[in-house]
Amino acid sequence: MGGSQSREDLELSDSDTESQHEEEEESYQDVSNETPEKSSSSGRSRPQTPSSFDEVESKLKALKLKYPSTTTQTQQSPNPNFKNGVKLYLHIGGNTPKAKWVTSEKLTSYAFIKTSKINGQNEDEEEDEEEESESEEAAWWVLRVSTKIRAKVAVEMQLKTLKEQRRVDFVAEGVWAMKFFSDEDYKLFNSKYQDCLFENTFGYESNEANKVKVYGKDFVGWANPEKADDSMWEDAEDDFMKSPGSATPANGNQDLREEFEEASNGGIQSLALGALDNSFLVGDSGIQVVKNLSHGIQGKGVYVNFGSGNHRSGSNLVHSTPKKALLMRAETNMLLMSPMNEGKLHSTGLHQLDIETGKIITEWKFEKDGTDITMRDIANDSKAAQLDPSGSTFLGLDDNRLCRWDMRDRHGIVQDLATANTPVLNWTQGHQFSRGTNFQCFASTGDGSIVIGSLDGKIRLYSTNSMRQAKTAFPGLGSPITHVDVTFDGKWILGTTDTYLILICSLFTDKDGKTKTGFNGRMGNRIAAPRLLKLTPLDITSSWR
Repeated sequence: MGGSQSREDLELSDSDTESQHEEEEESYQDVSNETPEKSSSSGRSRPQTPSSFDEVESKLKALKLKYPSTTTQTQQSPNPNFKNGVKLYLHIGGNTPKAKWVTSEKLTSYAFIKTSKINGQNEDEEEDEEEESESEEAAWWVLRVSTKIRAKVAVEMQLKTLKEQRRVDFVAEGVWAMKFFSDEDYKLFNSKYQDCLFENTFGYESNEANKVKVYGKDFVGWANPEKADDSMWEDAEDDFMKSPGSATPANGNQDLREEFEEASNGGIQSLALGALDNSFLVGDSGIQVVKNLSHGIQGKGVYVNFGSGNHRSGSNLVHSTPKKALLMRAETNMLLMSPMNEGKLHSTGLHQLDIETGKIITEWKFEKDGTDITMRDIANDSKAAQLDPSGSTFLGLDDNRLCRWDMRDRHGIVQDLATANTPVLNWTQGHQFSRGTNFQCFASTGDGSIVIGSLDGKIRLYSTNSMRQAKTAFPGLGSPITHVDVTFDGKWILGTTDTYLILICSLFTDKDGKTKTGFNGRMGNRIAAPRLLKLTPLDITSSWR
């Protein structure tokens, strides 16, 4: 990691001692460049009263008085009338021991401008936050700082606020920090930034009416976290403090991710966590079996190679590397789903692997009403369903479909895999939604309730009784949900995006004073604001190198 100066939670140095002295010497200017004549000295010489203005001027010149320039005065004590004044820093050195913050400009200004030319260099620089773009093209709010930064206001900036230091850090072709000269300036910037971010994300001007339109009247707390009910989070912090520690100390020299990568020799595409003795890493060329330990995992040296071709159907085992693995039947079987084409997650079927023999049992096909359909994700009926030795059903998800598949035929009889050409999965329950849901990922709770993440950032909660209508639909915050999971009891939901994690507490108290989750009751306006967990700007850039 970088040196101590590179950490964003440390105070930025306002001056570099050596360079400051050099600048101060350069910033002082002689009153005149003329070299005054040296007067002859005499032991009996006495100061004489000047007889004219010219003589006064001559005496002053002889003293070689120096005065600080206006530039130095402005840098040390900014003019209160200087609009949006900030001090700008740049982080250099990347993720090395020499990494540090350096002063880029001691005094500069920022502005929020609305323009269709985000990266344009010929844009009229007189444009400010009060002006709208004259072009009919799509216009965005852009943060401009001096002539060095011009970035679209978006979550990709990874803006991090440090209130105690009156400072913000962000990413814009590098890692920058701005320090403000007063609390009012700091608050003004953050308020304007949030307004611009809302408009860029949702396409509406930031005001109370539009926030209700975007989030819904029951979720206004998501737009104003400071006004939301956070009592559930307070209880959660108490619970987390009481959580028992691991019986076996964690390996301090190697984190869990490194253990997985070492066991699989890299290239992990999917992870099937077992509740019993083993877990399974699906890689580019096969499946690695690893042993579950209290502090991590350990490779067992058992490997199933996709290229062996040892399966009954005669077709290639996997047209492309499986992106999803699902354990079933007391973790003796595994379903493998591969995308039809590289870059697309949709699949027309899946393969069933017998883990004990290391062989593919059959190749299943997704079909509804005699028509082939696709799925983009699969999940167990519930958190513990993979431990059922006779389990034959699982959940399926596509862009606009949510369903339950059964490996048995419509009469509940196990299909004869030896005589069937390509066994067809039976659609037993589900719903095909109209266009626009854009489902991306899902997971199930201990009782079989379902949470779904969508392209628009929404997270929907479905009870065990219906796949048609969500009990609760959390609004999107502007980024697509790429993965989602939920605790066994359904109280906590974790969603991932490309730039942050979102943690949601689904608990609420109904009108009768009973505590419920959003899976089995409508939460109304009794909702705690979510927690967004983001990498710092420095961590983001460290991952680039």
